[in-house]
Amino acid sequence: MTRALIIVDVQNDFCEGGSLATDGGADTAAAISDFIEQNFDRYDFIVATQDWHIDPGSHFSQTPDFVDSWPVHCVAGTEGAQPHPGFDTEQVDAFFRKGQYDSGYSGFDGVAAPDVVVPTGDREPTEEVPDDDEKISLDDWLRQNEVDEVEIAGIATDYCVKATVLDAVQAGYATAVLVGLTAGVSPDTTDRALEDMESAGVDLK
Repeated sequence: MTRALIIVDVQNDFCEGGSLATDGGADTAAAISDFIEQNFDRYDFIVATQDWHIDPGSHFSQTPDFVDSWPVHCVAGTEGAQPHPGFDTEQVDAFFRKGQYDSGYSGFDGVAAPDVVVPTGDREPTEEVPDDDEKISLDDWLRQNEVDEVEIAGIATDYCVKATVLDAVQAGYATAVLVGLTAGVSPDTTDRALEDMESAGVDLK
């Protein structure tokens, strides 16, 4: 088995102080970094996703319902879209950006960021995504690297983590969620999300 760790949306706007903060986001970022340091040899690859919104339509709202619409967050090129400083990105092999022109909940909607991009922020703020003929999806990248097993962590358990997990199952990967390395928006929706993932055959670790 070739195993990848997928880290979902550990970004400034989803952690305390961000425009769409999740309780425990910063602690989750730090816990993921500690986990990678201690378990690096368990994985053949480590990848991460970023919400990277340019014009996501009704996903953004001045009067959000916090179900289908949300406050402005993770706008492409802004500090809010950058990885949280508690998340050590040194071992990340590739970043995948999603939601440029839609809600983009699932990491499998993302495309690879250019190799020249340094995830910690040393970049041109106007840089967006590769040209169409250069776009590589997360699924493409995993298959090119012969990955057949994924473990998933990140933010938020009940939205982008859940969507990424269910798409991983649909794509045929043996899938597990590192529940202790996730943070959810609310207890009720997080519990339902975990039930849905388990029902789909996901291993909750």
